[in-house]
Amino acid sequence: MTGDVEKMIAVGLVWGATNALMRRGALLWDQSVRRLSTPSSSSLKLHQKLFASLKNWLALLVIWQYTVPFLLNLSASATFFAILSHTPISLAVPVTNATTFAATAFFGLLLGERTRVGFSLLGMASIVLGVWLCINT
Repeated sequence: MTGDVEKMIAVGLVWGATNALMRRGALLWDQSVRRLSTPSSSSLKLHQKLFASLKNWLALLVIWQYTVPFLLNLSASATFFAILSHTPISLAVPVTNATTFAATAFFGLLLGERTRVGFSLLGMASIVLGVWLCINT
């Protein structure tokens, strides 16, 4: 079980880091979409709207700052499902999700996202305490 806890924490760290990185990639995509603004969507027909959505989605996947973290995030998801096959869900979900929340805040801070640092640090400390309680009880 101890080895599984480390795997859960590792998955949470990967999810948290990739969440922050995918946000940065999505912001780059959003900037490029705004530069190439399309006509008002209310005047478009349904098939034109669907084509525009597909085009935007493909444009997002072309941005490596989004795609690489996305693929890492998916691989961590596969690892999480493998962990769930032999670990109680009552332990795996809280530990992994709490670690994800803390890691997302931490990596967001590292990437320079605007946030209330004091509240973020207090939240991360509370999460670490909660994960420690889950593991040791």
